[in-house]
Amino acid sequence: MKLLLAAALSLMPALSLAGDKPEAKTTVEVELDPYYSSVGVYNSLTGKPIPHMEVNSELDIYRELISRFYQPRTLVIEASINPLPYAGTLIKKHQPGFYDDMQWSGNFNAVRAVTAGFEEPWALSFFLGNVVSFDTIKKSLEGKRNGYSGLLIDVGNYNIKDNTLIRDNWLQMEGKLKGEQILAGRSLLWSFRGGAKFHDNPYVADSFFIGFRRSRTDFKDKGGSFWLHNSGFEYISDFSQKKFEPLRHYLVVDKKFPFKRSRAAFTLGLGFVWTADKKYSGPLAETVAGTKHSSSFQFIIRPNLEF
Repeated sequence: MKLLLAAALSLMPALSLAGDKPEAKTTVEVELDPYYSSVGVYNSLTGKPIPHMEVNSELDIYRELISRFYQPRTLVIEASINPLPYAGTLIKKHQPGFYDDMQWSGNFNAVRAVTAGFEEPWALSFFLGNVVSFDTIKKSLEGKRNGYSGLLIDVGNYNIKDNTLIRDNWLQMEGKLKGEQILAGRSLLWSFRGGAKFHDNPYVADSFFIGFRRSRTDFKDKGGSFWLHNSGFEYISDFSQKKFEPLRHYLVVDKKFPFKRSRAAFTLGLGFVWTADKKYSGPLAETVAGTKHSSSFQFIIRPNLEF
């Protein structure tokens, strides 16, 4: 793992910021969201700008990205933070009385319900693959508007379990098909991925995982499918690398409620995260999974505003 991390870090000097003009070979993207915020540097390996794709069909986007999955043309280095999940750890650590008051039942803590589902507070990512840009109403500093297909390496030094930070140098490798298209009347986000996660902490189980996410908001909805329009879902399943036993299941389904007079929508997600006792062992099984309000099953409530 240390060799992989060193190799990934060695790529950083090869980048040089050249601003965020559409024609630049190196660009910067910033994404701000209460659950996931990031800044990424995109560098073309072909010496040409990131190609632009003019398409409206969701299926056409998938076909384009899959067809070029094995043609790496772009290197992306991204630093990210999960603000609300990290805030949940701070509340539990520094406001334990308030945190305990939010325990409304054995499987429901209000703080955990709003912040659950994210296993790390922050990460550094290295992506090598194909990137295409889409027509968008937003600028680069207002949100991503690209599609990705390729290989991704994430690294970090902490995990989150039951709103508690656990010291752990981890590395995750995955194949990914991901993107976001932002138009005047619609926002479309998707992510399909599979890979493996390795932990330096011996008491956290290494895992394989698969994940699916799709979210669509129609700000000028004129009807259509109840399930495809103004809705979304995310599902992640983790399995042990040793015995291929289930370690974690995560599911959130959300519905969007667009405002009539502005390009904004209220989003409400409902779901759960189930964690097997095999995911943590030794002292972590006692000091984290055995805390007063810990449970292998946690309901999720995820309110948000989308612009």
